Amino acid sequence: MKRVTGIGGIFFKCNDPEKVRQWYKTHLGFDTNEYGAKFDWAQKEGSAQEGYTLWTPFTEKTKYFEPSTKDFMINYRVEDLEALVVELKKEGVTVLDNIETYDYGKFVHILDVEGNKIELWEPADK
Repeated sequence: MKRVTGIGGIFFKCNDPEKVRQWYKTHLGFDTNEYGAKFDWAQKEGSAQEGYTLWTPFTEKTKYFEPSTKDFMINYRVEDLEALVVELKKEGVTVLDNIETYDYGKFVHILDVEGNKIELWEPADK
């Protein structure tokens, strides 16, 4: 079973998300919106199947990364989230919540060995 297939997003805390988004837009050419920036790419060479990676600044006061105390969270793309969660639980990994399903995919949060919160995402773009 494949586990992680790529990085779905990089999320980080900052003092002023709007100012940070604008700086990256002005100086590095990011095509930003209220959620950050989306980087589109092809799944495999020669494939018409597409995917994307998100870059998202959050306010420094966000609770979204809790219980981690770190200023970042990485979202990893996975193929079969439900099967992976079963395996992770068998392996003793801390699963923080139940799988949530949205029109853009399924999500769950886990903690790594150092207490970093990780978001696992099975995209609906298959």
